[in-house]
Amino acid sequence: MSRIGKAPIKFDPSVKVDVKDNTVHVKGKLGELSYHLLPGISVELEDGVLNVKRSEETKSQRALHGLTRALIQNMVTGVTEGYQKTLNVIGTGYSAERTGPWLKLALGHSHDIVMQIPEGLTVEAEAVPRSKGTRSDLQSIIRIKGIDKQLVGHFAAEVRSCRPPENYKGKGVRYEDEHVTIKAGKAGTK
Repeated sequence: MSRIGKAPIKFDPSVKVDVKDNTVHVKGKLGELSYHLLPGISVELEDGVLNVKRSEETKSQRALHGLTRALIQNMVTGVTEGYQKTLNVIGTGYSAERTGPWLKLALGHSHDIVMQIPEGLTVEAEAVPRSKGTRSDLQSIIRIKGIDKQLVGHFAAEVRSCRPPENYKGKGVRYEDEHVTIKAGKAGTK
C-alpha cells in the first residue's frame, strides 16, 4: 500500500468536508475547494478523518492513490491556512507594480510585461530597500497568496519565467528562498 495514500487526512472541526457523486468538497474559513475523484479511487469519511482507498493494485492505481491523498490534504491546508509564494525582483531599474487586476513588470525588456492576476489569488507588490551591499536602490517584492496550492505555484512560476535570474550578476526574478550561484565573468588580459 502507498505510504502516502494510506495516511489518514485529519482536519479541524471548523473545516467541512463533503463527499458526493465522486466529488470531494472542502470548505473552511478562507474559502471552498472541490476535487473530482479519478476512476478506481474512493474516499471514506469516518469520525472527522478522511481515508483514501483504491480498488485495484495496479501501478497506475497505486500512483493515483498517493496523488489523490496529497491533493485532498493540500485542499484542507489551503482552506485553513492558505498558501503564499514570495518573489524578489532584483536588478537596477527592475520593478513590479500591481494596478487593478494586473501585475506590471519592468524587467529590462523594451516593453513592460503586463500579466492578468488569476481569479482567487491575492497579489501584492511593494518596493523595499536592498538589504545587501552599499547601494541604496530598491528591489521589488511580490507576494502571491491563495487557497489553491497549484494556482499559487503556477502563477509564481509564470512571473519568474518572465526574467529568470542570471548567473553573472544575479539580476532577475527569483523565489525568496532560491539560491543563485554567481559565476566569475571573463578575466580581462593586459
